[in-house]
Amino acid sequence: MMEDEYEKLIRRLNPPRVVIDNNVCEDATVIQVDSVNKNGILLQVVQLLTDMNLLITKAYISSDGGWFMDVFHVVDYHGKKIRDKDVIDYIKKSIESDTWFTPSLRESVGVMPTEDHTSIELTGADRPGLLSDVCAVLADLHCNVVNAEIWTHNARAAAVVNVTDESTSHAIEDPKRLWTIKKLLSNVLKENGDVEKAKILSLPVITHRDRRLHKLMFEDRDYEKLDGTEDGRVEDKNSRPDITVINCVQKDYTVITMRSKDRPKLLFDIVCTLTDMQYVVFHGMVTTGSTEAYQEFYIRHADGFPISSEAERDRVIQCLEAAIARRASEGLELLVCAEDRVGLLSDITRVFREYGLTIRRAEISTKSGKAKDTFFVTDVEGNPVGQRTIDSIAQQVGPNVLQVKQDLDLRPKPHHETAMGFFLGNFFRYCR
Repeated sequence: MMEDEYEKLIRRLNPPRVVIDNNVCEDATVIQVDSVNKNGILLQVVQLLTDMNLLITKAYISSDGGWFMDVFHVVDYHGKKIRDKDVIDYIKKSIESDTWFTPSLRESVGVMPTEDHTSIELTGADRPGLLSDVCAVLADLHCNVVNAEIWTHNARAAAVVNVTDESTSHAIEDPKRLWTIKKLLSNVLKENGDVEKAKILSLPVITHRDRRLHKLMFEDRDYEKLDGTEDGRVEDKNSRPDITVINCVQKDYTVITMRSKDRPKLLFDIVCTLTDMQYVVFHGMVTTGSTEAYQEFYIRHADGFPISSEAERDRVIQCLEAAIARRASEGLELLVCAEDRVGLLSDITRVFREYGLTIRRAEISTKSGKAKDTFFVTDVEGNPVGQRTIDSIAQQVGPNVLQVKQDLDLRPKPHHETAMGFFLGNFFRYCR
């Protein structure tokens, strides 16, 4: 308790400082964050920028010696600088706020209501039609899905689903009904014979959804290899990220370098996974090009030691590969826009199932009575979906409901190396 009060005093005497500059870099907004160091602060900053749909094109991380000094180069989804004063002010106020360091509530077990909705977490073995079965159960129980996100990877599935009562449009509070929802959804997950890992957990309203999905998949050990295949598909080794993990004996760090295909939220996914694995990033550099990202981190375990065994090294590589793959936009991207109603998601996923589509990832949202759902789909063997199938589905779900989204790469072009990048390169080269 005394230690917590001391840390609060230090933060009050040294509040976080954020400088946002649109002049120092030609093609990106530069955000510099200086603060007293705290476990998890890097993830919090990256999470904030990611949640605002900003793309981090470069980052320089330094949090050694009790102080956190990071620089981020960011652009919007169109590759432009951040000019909106409200957005700039929000970033500054969020990071500099006293509540920024408030720890999040611990998760509890069960299906629990919040004020506006009931939040459900699901994990289990993936199979064709799983989401359709889950949605059918919720529809039969008069639960309206207001938003959800579903990930699949390595034959495992995880979902965070927020539902409301059809009759009240608020959270479901009846304990007996909550127990029934939990029991029936557990039965759906147990159909694969995956009894021990079929589970439903609660989700406090303040818990970050993407962080929970990473945590659920990590705890479900989705990073463990399945003989080089996933869902019957042969793994394309050329598409795997290039990850190396070595120890820097001179400075007592473990150095992780990664080269992979770039995409939105990539840095968040990596930092989130390292945090879940109880590793602390002391220094790092991130740079992106038109299609590729390079990341370099100098880490230690939370106990202060670098990676100490070959088995631990292999596990880190596997977990980082999984973190990158979970959100990969595999398959054809379909957008469903319609008037929201109870059972809409059940009907849509049932049609997908009838036409032999497998949902690899999904993002479900509703706003002002409108449903906007995104699905990444393949056939059951992981192959692309034919145009004739899409046309048939579009005809069945109704006109102007189904759209095929174009895969537009809105990422900015490669940036030139900066002086700070040169400085960090020389600072860390002694660990090579």
